[in-house]
Amino acid sequence: MRPNLSRNNKKKIFNDPIYGFISIPDDFIFDLIEHPYFQRLRRIMQLGLSHLVYPGALHTRFHHVLGAMHLMTQAVATIRRKGHEITQDEERAVLIAILLHDIGHGPFSHALEYDIVSGVSHEEISGFFMDRLAKEFGEDLDRALLIFKNKHHKPFLYQLVSSQLDMDRLDYLNRDSFYTGVSEGIIGSDRLIEMLNVHEGNLVLEEKGIYSIEKFIVARRLMYWQVYLHKTVVAAEFMLIHALRRAKQLAKKGEQLFASPALHFFLNNDVTKENFETDEKFLNLFADLDDYDILGALKVWQSHPDKTLSELSKRLVNRKLFKIEISKEPFSPDRIQLEKELARKQFDLEDSEVDFFVYSDILSNNAYNHNKQNINMLMKNGEIIDLTKASDNLNISALALPVEKYFLCYPV
Repeated sequence: MRPNLSRNNKKKIFNDPIYGFISIPDDFIFDLIEHPYFQRLRRIMQLGLSHLVYPGALHTRFHHVLGAMHLMTQAVATIRRKGHEITQDEERAVLIAILLHDIGHGPFSHALEYDIVSGVSHEEISGFFMDRLAKEFGEDLDRALLIFKNKHHKPFLYQLVSSQLDMDRLDYLNRDSFYTGVSEGIIGSDRLIEMLNVHEGNLVLEEKGIYSIEKFIVARRLMYWQVYLHKTVVAAEFMLIHALRRAKQLAKKGEQLFASPALHFFLNNDVTKENFETDEKFLNLFADLDDYDILGALKVWQSHPDKTLSELSKRLVNRKLFKIEISKEPFSPDRIQLEKELARKQFDLEDSEVDFFVYSDILSNNAYNHNKQNINMLMKNGEIIDLTKASDNLNISALALPVEKYFLCYPV
């Protein structure tokens, strides 16, 4: 059953630096925002460790999902105005789906998904949170789940939440651009939303929006290289991955580590998707994890007797990051081995410790994947054409090809 809802929430507004005043559509959604699961997003930064490169990038996932909800209200109004039915229940459901689409993110999410939880993505954890909230809030959450899992009979509602032209991406490109100061990410979200339409149940973009979508794809590519995959950010993220990995290794050997109760649990236990599915306590513990747990632990781990954990923690806290090299070609085994030998001598490491200091992997940037959830253009003659074929910009076809770069990261 739905809990008793406050009836004086209708006039609540947020002042957002990107859009100005954002209104909460109804009191039900306000009560959902007030839930502790949702308020936790205030304590999780949207861009993880990117603030080590762009000092202004301290905005949170709470900021982002409210912005995405605001854009969704605009998209719903546009699609309705063009003659496509979206009922009040469907509107509320799609607003809930976009509000909760990131609720499964943990602190420094992508680093956490390597070792702290394994075999379960943040999207799946979002689904578990929504299942739990459905028990409290009732059928509105059930409808939102149908959209979130792409089981609703109107697929365009899902595509507004998760596709290559969804409200999630429209918000985070402008928002991340604003807070990092990287102006290449600025896109015309108002124009793109105004060009949205529905054809045979699927989301399409009208032909006259072709140049706006071209800029959107280019902006996404540039933001990946300049922000999301910036080499210094990558170095910091891999250092964090290995600090947490070392902490977990030590914890499972019985070492005493400072940690909040929630972080202590995840360090001492192997948590999988099945655990979330079968026992509610795992979701409750995950809901207690946020950036403060990780940052607080790193501060204390600086003085831990284990030199690997101590060194990684000190460097992350004080921004003494490893050097990272990017190459179009894989680094040779000899070069990687050389860096490992240098690290071994510099820190007097055991063989088992060297891999915590030298990392080599691949970065992949795929700005537009036309083989998956492609962006369809609605031409003036009624024909539906994939973006890459509709565009007269040869760059779009090129951007549909993934670009891979190799990196080697090591201490200096």
